[in-house]
Amino acid sequence: MPLVRISLIKGKSSEHIRAISDGVHRGLMEAYGAPADDRFQLVHQHAPDELIYDPDYLGLHRTDDLVIINIVAGNWRETPQKKALYRAITDNLVANPGLRPEDVLIVLSPNGRDEWSFGNGLASYVEDDAA
Repeated sequence: MPLVRISLIKGKSSEHIRAISDGVHRGLMEAYGAPADDRFQLVHQHAPDELIYDPDYLGLHRTDDLVIINIVAGNWRETPQKKALYRAITDNLVANPGLRPEDVLIVLSPNGRDEWSFGNGLASYVEDDAA
């Protein structure tokens, strides 16, 4: 169900990147009930001059360890569940790979059930198209 884009500055180890990927997915399973096998992630690594951010926006100090996580997921969740997702992902990434909470930026891009096709040209979450 969710499609995740993870953006960070180039130079991190594959273990670091995998820890971020795993932490985001665990957060989705914990807070959103995403199935373990429902994992679709795109990792984008950028040169330092290609990931531009304000280091002190909203009074939080960010570093070049900033990770921007954009999650496209169904719009049927309420604010408390979204807040639980933010907390779960951040806690996971603080634990491993050791990010600072200020360096975890999460953006949700909600959409409707009819805006997903997982293959075969079908609207996967629409009853008359679902396999």
